[in-house]
Amino acid sequence: MSDDRERLRRWRLVLGAETDPDLGPLAGDDAGMDHVLQALYDSDRKGGLGSSSPNVARWLGDIREYFPSSIVRVMQADALSRLNLTQMLLEPETLEAVDADVHLVATLLSLSQVIPQKTRDTARRVVANVVAELERRLREPMLQAVRGSLHRGSRVRRPRTSEIDWDRTIRANLKTYLPAERVLVPERLVGHGRKRTGLRDIVLCVDQSGSMASSVVYSSIFGAILASLRSVSTRMLLFDTAIADMTQRLDDPVDLLFGAQLGGGTDIRQALAYCQRIIVRPLETIVVLITDLFEGGSSDEMVDRAAALVRSGVQMVCLLALSDQGAPSHDSANAARFASLGIPTFACTPDLFPDLMATALARGDISAWAARHDIVTVRSSG
Repeated sequence: MSDDRERLRRWRLVLGAETDPDLGPLAGDDAGMDHVLQALYDSDRKGGLGSSSPNVARWLGDIREYFPSSIVRVMQADALSRLNLTQMLLEPETLEAVDADVHLVATLLSLSQVIPQKTRDTARRVVANVVAELERRLREPMLQAVRGSLHRGSRVRRPRTSEIDWDRTIRANLKTYLPAERVLVPERLVGHGRKRTGLRDIVLCVDQSGSMASSVVYSSIFGAILASLRSVSTRMLLFDTAIADMTQRLDDPVDLLFGAQLGGGTDIRQALAYCQRIIVRPLETIVVLITDLFEGGSSDEMVDRAAALVRSGVQMVCLLALSDQGAPSHDSANAARFASLGIPTFACTPDLFPDLMATALARGDISAWAARHDIVTVRSSG
């Protein structure tokens, strides 16, 4: 592009649509960039972002797509002042009238770095209410699915006398009962599940770039539920170009969420390298990588790290999203390469996540599970 054309392009973006037609129309990413600028800086004429949280969330996602983090922070601050978005945070009546929904939480978390200090308590209370409602809905299915899976998986096949579950043994051998002798001859002994901690290790490795905001919310809630189970060991990592080990915050998902730094770049390779360092029992470990696979670093190195985890015996699943929105935009080439490694790669809704984890804990076939639930998995590039 010539210097003159580039200069005209920049002036067109600065001045907006109501400018000299000689500057020409915009196309592609430039048109998208102009749209988000217009929503904020031409809001008196165009109506702004609208009042609904989905509109705000969509706009926040758009500005992260087109601008670097430093500019995004300025635009968020401008939106708070110019479009009166602070009113949504300052008035409890407004916030309480909004249905508990993950998009509102994602919006508040995206704005958390620029929310005025006096509104932080209100924002935190709203996030806590939404998280409590989501946790109430999701906790019992998660606990039942995981406990049931572990219970079945921990049954002792050749129990010692002290380990025999007599009730189950009798029911399992009723066909061998001899009425004349009034004797039951057991062909199979059923043992109690071994009561030990750490049957499986779970690592939730979650991309906290801006496009994954809803997935971060759901992952934090599920991580907290899993952490409450003594029969599994749960760790949670959030990453962008840095890695934050949030395991110590799993007892308070609200605190965990406010510790997230949504936005920034993505270095999946580095996150997988960290997983390799902390995994001590690869054959007993499940890594759930939640990311859209848009790698900011080396894709080859990322795939090599994933392959090394699989070779070590780690059971790995890649979720392109953990949200209600279905299959998201993702890097299809990287997804196909993950599938080539035997890593099931697909998007998952929160309602299905408990059953997914139960299948993984029972060492079931994840791809077959996905097919039963009409989930489209990414196909191998080979």
